[in-house]
Amino acid sequence: MILQSINNIAELCARKGVQNVVISPGSRSAALTLAFARHGSIKTKVIPDERVAGFVGMGMAQYSGQTVALVCTSGSAAYNLAPAVVEAFFQEIPLLVLTADRPKEWIHQQDGQTIYQNELYGKHVKKSFELPADYAHPDTNWYIERVLNEAINLSQTYPKGPVHVNVPIREPFYPTANEKITYDRNVRLVERLATQPTLSPETWHRLQEEFENTSRVLIAVGQLPPQSALWKVLKEFSEEMGVPVLGDIISNIPADDAFVRHHDVCLRPKNHEQLADLQPDLLITVGDSFISKNLKLFLRKFAPARHWHIKPTEQLIDTFQTLSLQVPVEPVYFFQKLLEDIDYQQFVHQDDDSEERTQYREKWLQADRNAQRKLAQFFRQETRWNEFTLVDSLMRSLPENSVLHLANSMPVRYANLVGTSTQVEVFANRGTSGIDGCTSTAVGSAMMTDKLVFLLTGDVSFFYDRNALWHPHLPENLRIVLFNNNGGNIFRLIDGPSAQPELEQYFETRHHTSARNAAEDAGVTYFALDNNTNNHQDMMAAVLTGTVREDAFESIWKQFLVQNGKAKLLEIFTDPVMNGNVFEAYRKMS
Repeated sequence: MILQSINNIAELCARKGVQNVVISPGSRSAALTLAFARHGSIKTKVIPDERVAGFVGMGMAQYSGQTVALVCTSGSAAYNLAPAVVEAFFQEIPLLVLTADRPKEWIHQQDGQTIYQNELYGKHVKKSFELPADYAHPDTNWYIERVLNEAINLSQTYPKGPVHVNVPIREPFYPTANEKITYDRNVRLVERLATQPTLSPETWHRLQEEFENTSRVLIAVGQLPPQSALWKVLKEFSEEMGVPVLGDIISNIPADDAFVRHHDVCLRPKNHEQLADLQPDLLITVGDSFISKNLKLFLRKFAPARHWHIKPTEQLIDTFQTLSLQVPVEPVYFFQKLLEDIDYQQFVHQDDDSEERTQYREKWLQADRNAQRKLAQFFRQETRWNEFTLVDSLMRSLPENSVLHLANSMPVRYANLVGTSTQVEVFANRGTSGIDGCTSTAVGSAMMTDKLVFLLTGDVSFFYDRNALWHPHLPENLRIVLFNNNGGNIFRLIDGPSAQPELEQYFETRHHTSARNAAEDAGVTYFALDNNTNNHQDMMAAVLTGTVREDAFESIWKQFLVQNGKAKLLEIFTDPVMNGNVFEAYRKMS
């Protein structure tokens, strides 16, 4: 069979654990599509819009940690995968990107759907490969198998990430009517063993000495997937060593009073004396990006003398402009080993010098408690209909062990200020922090779990990605909470654009679109909520004098959570001016 090597790509993927494939229809990619579609061990999803397909696949890989393959046809289709590929690269999410192509000799010959696809994604993939267009010679088949083994292995090698394989295919690329696709069960598999970097005894002695000679140590955790083992050791380390540990909501920090979770509130710039009192001498960071601008400003102004970053990577990332030492090991290993070594030394010498550190930790925990109390008081007193207080209500209503996706712009910022009161898994596209693909990513995540998957999103992000609902695979466990303020309300809430006379036309981009028709077209159960509606059949809650009536909220929220075979969308309408006024009141809060 002419295309046997293409069929064997599917066999290799299945045998190496790439068992979920997202396909966008096309002709040039037909051989790849059929090879995956007819393979008994491959699960396929067909998503017509390549940009959506990329983010759906990324959401699947983000949740599972397993490599997901993307398949598309040639030309601009491959370029439409780029936003998801870029996000996956900076979030270190494993993707195998298979782009069908015409043979090289037909590029720039005015033949349809032909562009320069080799190394299309530039530096935003871990590596690019291109397969040969002719499969007659045995060395070609050996090369294709070698490339696919390397590509899949590389996607899973730390740091994980997307790998691109461009696949030129000559005609004919459809099998004949009676032709049966077969798979070579003897494809060669090349396994790559995982390694665990460690530190020498001399290095541990140095780190231990530096730590023990420092009384003000702060641990800050950026974006991470759920890691219960890490948080278990961090809690033990924090309590035994007297070290405060803080994390943004996307760090998946547990709802535990042992950790600082409201630093975005207590680190507001107006609290100058408190900020100076919280300045660390040693900062230890873990994870990736941080949402909190207040944390960034605090650590740049009240800079630590030393800053260790714990991550096995070659990239030198200095977000706070304070980095002094890279420690290229896994965080769990690092904190377990450091804790054991210090515990042993204290046992041998009968010495515990953590009192000053404990006092420093208590200052952070007290600041966090004060922030929680002030925030709760603000929400109790704020009776106006607005997004901020509604987000607080919704975050407190999330069921235990559910999954929460936070769209970029204001939703992720609101959620980071409020935090969660229940244990949920939190995801957000903070690799590039764009609004594109937030809904599609949540859809992909929901495909990989039976848990309820919530997406908290804004209107611009949702409508920009409305094709996320345009396919037949919407999971019934998907719950979309859409805040519609008829524009990009974030520009009214941040300094700069809010003071410009062009605010509404050029920044907020006002519109009058509702998600009702999009939901109905997709077969999604639709709810609507505003402060003027009392129709309980089409409302999540009734509103009296500008506040949510709790009994109605709880009743309809339960309906929103029920799994009855359909995804659900709740659209909450708010006024952008009121949202701005309420958020400004929060910022002026004493």
